[in-house]
Amino acid sequence: MTEQSRPNRFFTWRVAALLIPFVGFVLIWRTPRSFGRKLLCTVGLCGYGILYLALIILMLLQFGGAQIEWRGGYIPALTWNKTKTDISALKRSRAAAATNVASISPQKNPPPYWTGFRGPNRDGHYDEQPINTNWPAGGLRLLWKQPCGGGYSSFSIAGGRAYTMEQRREMEMVVAYDVETGRELWTNSWPACFTEMHSDEGPRTTPEYDDGKLFVLGATGQLKCLAAATGKTIWGKDIVKENLGQVPAYGFAASPLRVDDRIIVQNYWAPKRSVVCYNKHDGKVMWVSEDTTIGYASPTVMNFGGERHVVIGGRPDVFGLRLEDGSERWTTPWPILNHERPIAQPLMIGSNRVLFSAAYLTGATLFEINRSGDGFAVKEVWKSRKLKNKFASSVLWQGFLYGLDEDILTCLDAATGEQKWKDGRYGYGQIILASGHLVVLCANGDLALVKASPERQIELARFPAIHGKTWNYPAIAAGRLFIRNGAEMACFDISVTK
Repeated sequence: MTEQSRPNRFFTWRVAALLIPFVGFVLIWRTPRSFGRKLLCTVGLCGYGILYLALIILMLLQFGGAQIEWRGGYIPALTWNKTKTDISALKRSRAAAATNVASISPQKNPPPYWTGFRGPNRDGHYDEQPINTNWPAGGLRLLWKQPCGGGYSSFSIAGGRAYTMEQRREMEMVVAYDVETGRELWTNSWPACFTEMHSDEGPRTTPEYDDGKLFVLGATGQLKCLAAATGKTIWGKDIVKENLGQVPAYGFAASPLRVDDRIIVQNYWAPKRSVVCYNKHDGKVMWVSEDTTIGYASPTVMNFGGERHVVIGGRPDVFGLRLEDGSERWTTPWPILNHERPIAQPLMIGSNRVLFSAAYLTGATLFEINRSGDGFAVKEVWKSRKLKNKFASSVLWQGFLYGLDEDILTCLDAATGEQKWKDGRYGYGQIILASGHLVVLCANGDLALVKASPERQIELARFPAIHGKTWNYPAIAAGRLFIRNGAEMACFDISVTK
C-alpha cells in the first residue's frame, strides 16, 4: 500500500463507520416494535443529523472556501464573503486619489463639533444643525466612498478633516481624511496587530480631537497625542507596561476621554491603576484610581449634585469618580450575567439618573444618584430585561429611550421602564438621534431613518450604504454623515436641501 492510499482508505472506513449505523437506525425506525425503540432511534437519527451537519460545515470550511464570521449574535454565520480589508484595492484607491489634488476646492470649515466617540456629550445626539428627514428613494446623496483598513473605530471630525484608526497588515494607524473628497492626508502608524475570534483584527477606539491635537488609544494599549495638522507624535505612552496591566480579551475598546486639560483612559487588570488620568499637554499622570475589573464602555463625564463625575462601567460594579482627583464618589453592584463586561455607554437621564444596559439576558437598570452627607447615595429606580444593549448604546428623546434590544429596535418610557413597542430588525448596528429621528447604521451596512415616536416603529427610509459586517459608530458633522466598517468607508450628504 502506498503512503498516498492510506489516508484515502482511512477516510473510506470513517465514512462507512458513520453510514452503516445510520442506515441501521433508519431500517429499525421504519419497522418499530415498540414506542421506546422508535424514540431511541429518533434520538439516534437526530444525533447523526447533527454530526453530519457538523461534518458538512467542516468540509466547507476546509475545502469549500467558507469562513466563520461573528455578527453580534450568539451563533456565528457561515459566509463566503467575510468582511475584511482589501489592501490591494486600498492602495489603488489612495494612488488614484493622490492624482486629483488639484480638483479639491478650499472650504470654510465650521467650528469643531463631533470631536470624539458618540458626539460632543457621548450621548449619540446630533444637534449642530437640522438633518434631512425626507430621504430620496435611492438613499442619501453619496459624496464619496472608498476602501479602508480594518477595525471598529469611528470618526472624529474637525478642521475639514475626518480622523479614524485602521489596521493595515501588521500596522495599527491613525489616518486623516479630507472631508470633501475622502483623500488621505496623513497617517501615523506603529507595529501592532490585535485580533481575536469574535471581532477579528484592528483598533476599536475613536480618536478624541481637542485644540489642534488628537488623542488616540490602540487595541494593545498605545496611547498617543498627535498633531492634528500633520500627524506628528507629540507624546506617547504604553499604558499596559506603565501601569502593569494586561491587554483585555477584546482589546482596548474604551475611547480616551478629554475633559479640560485631562485625558482619561481605562486600564485592565492593573492593581490600583484601573483608571488613569494624564495631562493632555505632556502625558504626565495626574491621578490614578480604582482596583477593579473594567468593562469596554468608554468613560463619560456626568454632573451629579453640582459635581462632575467620571462614570465607569466595571465588573461587577459601576461607579463614579470625582473628576478633579479620581476619588470614588459612589458605587453600586451591577452584575452582568455570564460574568460579562459592559459594552454599551451609560446614559444620563434627567439631572440625577444614569442608565446602564447590557445583553447576555441582563437588560437595563436606571439608578438615581443623590448627595448624602459628604458623599452620594445610589438608589435603583427600575430594572427591565426589555432593553438589552450589546454594542449599540441607546439614545434619549423627549422622555423615551430608543435602543436595540439585542438586534431589534425598541422604545421604553425612561421614567418607568415600561416598553412602548419593539419592532424592526437592524442587526447589531448603531444609532444617532438627530432632528427627532433615529439614524440607524445597520449591522449589514444599510442606513435607515426611523421616526423617534413612542407610539410605534415608523421606518421612513432604508438603503444599502456600505457592504459587510458593520459595528462602527457613525458620525455627523456639518451635515455630512460618515460611516465605515472593516473594509470600506463612505460619506453622505444628510443636510437639509435648500
